[in-house]
Amino acid sequence: MPLPSPFHAQTAARCESLLYKDWAGYHSVRSYETCHEREYFALRESAGLIDVSPLFKYRFRGPDAAAALDRLVTRKVRRAKIGSVLYTCWCDERGKILDDGTVTRLARDDFRVTSALPNLHWFEDVAYGLDVRIEDESPALGALSLQGPRARDILDEASRGAVRTLKFFRHTRARIAGAEVEVTRTGYTGDLGYEVWVAPDRAEQVYEAIAAAGRAYGLAPVGLDAMDVARLEAGFVLCGVDYVSAREAVIPSQLSSPFEVGLGWTVHLDEKKGPFVGRNALEREAREPSGWRLVGLACEWSEIESLYARFGLPPAVGSAAWRDGRPVYGSREGRQVGRATSGTWSPLLKKNIALATVLRELSEPGQRLYLEMTVEYERHRVCARVVPLPFFDPPRKRETPAA
Repeated sequence: MPLPSPFHAQTAARCESLLYKDWAGYHSVRSYETCHEREYFALRESAGLIDVSPLFKYRFRGPDAAAALDRLVTRKVRRAKIGSVLYTCWCDERGKILDDGTVTRLARDDFRVTSALPNLHWFEDVAYGLDVRIEDESPALGALSLQGPRARDILDEASRGAVRTLKFFRHTRARIAGAEVEVTRTGYTGDLGYEVWVAPDRAEQVYEAIAAAGRAYGLAPVGLDAMDVARLEAGFVLCGVDYVSAREAVIPSQLSSPFEVGLGWTVHLDEKKGPFVGRNALEREAREPSGWRLVGLACEWSEIESLYARFGLPPAVGSAAWRDGRPVYGSREGRQVGRATSGTWSPLLKKNIALATVLRELSEPGQRLYLEMTVEYERHRVCARVVPLPFFDPPRKRETPAA
């Protein structure tokens, strides 16, 4: 049976829909109302508050903490400054992704790692022989994600000025309602945003303080359905949906490398990085690129209209993101050249968008492809253009006001 998160009392009191899902063993709200659209527009027009406590959280401490992480992940950790946050992934010996997450350098020999899947045993195996203590602190730390264009104003008010000048992908400490918290300028919506980390016994007062500060700004509690639409607009891949962890893949075609899912920029192969799990395989792939690439697809609306008109129906788009996977073809009648792993109607962009893995030679922006779409139980193909990722990338996400 799923467990309540440290913020369950606050989220349950606000959840009118009673729509929940199991996220990593915790009750998580899908949508606070019967439809998530108001929550989505809160994220894009004001701000939304999301309980992300089910994320797995691990602490690396000791003289060899940085060395252990450099052996584990694809990015350079030892060169990271105290207070910085790195987004990265980690692979098996074949260079196939196991998971992705963040690494925050809290002190010289103290790091926090977040992940989508449980990874403690893998981390311990990789760090064998090094002087590092690895602790699963997932139950000991609640996490709130405050996202949207007014997120800075709200959190700055709640923390009495502690985050006004916090830079993108940086960490700081603050006090909210008398409670000690940690704040990172990170998130999963592609917008201006922060994540607040707090001990469970102070979680309720921190939630209420942020909610009170946000009333004047239109802050809304936001569930996972609205966040899923936002992360697709941001072009963020989701473990278990847009790629399968190498630990869970059953057949070779389910395996993915960082280069194949748009995370090649996190792979550091220079000599300053040193050895890490999967490096040899990734070096070979850098020399001889894989035949697959992650791309963004934008469907042509006129084709969707015409398709529905053939059945005497108005065009229909679902408000929720889909994750069931759909074939991508090279032409109207041609062979399959890839797969779309997740997609949505973007209310902000007014487009049907999707993330897809396609043949490398067909991955350039402007390429005309065809996405399978089912209408009245019949499968059809509609034109979809390859477009650059992310679909949505507002400057405010990275901007920081002057001190």
